[in-house]
Amino acid sequence: MALRDNQGRPLVAVTGMGVMTSLGQGKDDTWAALTAGKSGIRHISRFPIEGLRTSIAGTIDFVEADPFCAPVLSEHLAVRAAEEAVGQSGLGAGDFPGALFIAVPPVEMEWPQREALAEASGQDGDITYRDLLKAAETGRFKSWHDLFIFGTVADRVADRFGAKGSPISLSTACSSGATAIQLGVEAIRRGETDAALCIGTDGSVNPESLIRFSLLSALSTQNESPEGASKPFSKNRDGFVMGEGGAALVLENAETAKARGATILGYVLGCGEKGDGFHRTRSSPDGMPAIMAIREALSDAGLAPDDIDYINAHGTSTPENDKMEAMSCTAVFGERMARLPISSNKSMIGHTLTAAGAVEAVMSLLTLANGRIPPTINYKVPDPTIPLDVVPNEARDADVRYVLSNSFGFGGQNTCLVFGAEPKGA
Repeated sequence: MALRDNQGRPLVAVTGMGVMTSLGQGKDDTWAALTAGKSGIRHISRFPIEGLRTSIAGTIDFVEADPFCAPVLSEHLAVRAAEEAVGQSGLGAGDFPGALFIAVPPVEMEWPQREALAEASGQDGDITYRDLLKAAETGRFKSWHDLFIFGTVADRVADRFGAKGSPISLSTACSSGATAIQLGVEAIRRGETDAALCIGTDGSVNPESLIRFSLLSALSTQNESPEGASKPFSKNRDGFVMGEGGAALVLENAETAKARGATILGYVLGCGEKGDGFHRTRSSPDGMPAIMAIREALSDAGLAPDDIDYINAHGTSTPENDKMEAMSCTAVFGERMARLPISSNKSMIGHTLTAAGAVEAVMSLLTLANGRIPPTINYKVPDPTIPLDVVPNEARDADVRYVLSNSFGFGGQNTCLVFGAEPKGA
């Protein structure tokens, strides 16, 4: 098999994967629960929920973070996912021979820390966020100041695994995890590195995040039945459910991986990215940025639409997103969309936000490896305006060679990835 693609670039192989979700720790637990149609969405127990419009989420409650805040939990999830991925790859756990690209949630000081700093500052009257940061720079709060800097999680993860060069932190809304993988692919193709550790992580289920998304009317309010609240592509969908997660991929130049005898788990064959400046949260009505991202990913992979066997949908369960994704996919795949399997992991784990693109990349690769497509659960009331094969409620065995994974984020961040068991023509 040629180790370069049809454009003469190095093939990018996946040699390690790791994942953390509300369904469990690691690939085996998560995959077993996912293909069994189980839900990891539950009533929130880590903080008071009285008065909140939404009181459910796909939280990861079996990982402790001290102090409890998004950066610390996100770091723990990233490290556990990366330990699994790097361990599977066989590369040095403390001396990783490549770069780190990590998607992390937007970082700002959270309410418990703000309240403690406000009390400690001794100031009267209104206290600004700048005042709080200044108060945190010295004394017993110095560690908090360092913690709430955007690049801190990346620095700590890079130190933990011995990644080379300056770690890259990024945030492209809900496409961030996919963007981290894209950056790793591009670095290997350019010959800048032979290996990349690509991570998406998000542990930001907290009161402030819930309230902000609620103010956007983006969250489901079907609190009475947490497991059934996320229902992508269903007529009675009413919003997404927040989730937490972490996922890591070890990418390598396929030639280098083969030379060292690594087991290749699949290939990242194509990446497509298009920006959409239409609105801060809404998609462009004509869907063109998402359509072009899909087409660009297929072209980059050297594939035609008919080559794709399964689509891992962005599938958030919001009324507009699901409609726009269906429209965009139909524009590319035409009448075939009525029978091309497309399913959403978010029906079971919720929307893991910054981590979603990386989590769904792992699920896409596991689909290739196992020939089994995870279902879209809670699909009981079909939406007649979205006539898709959503693999309803039960997993399906299928011959899957190539997977398209969609990640469409707020602010028009559209990133699509194509994974393959092998390159076309191999």
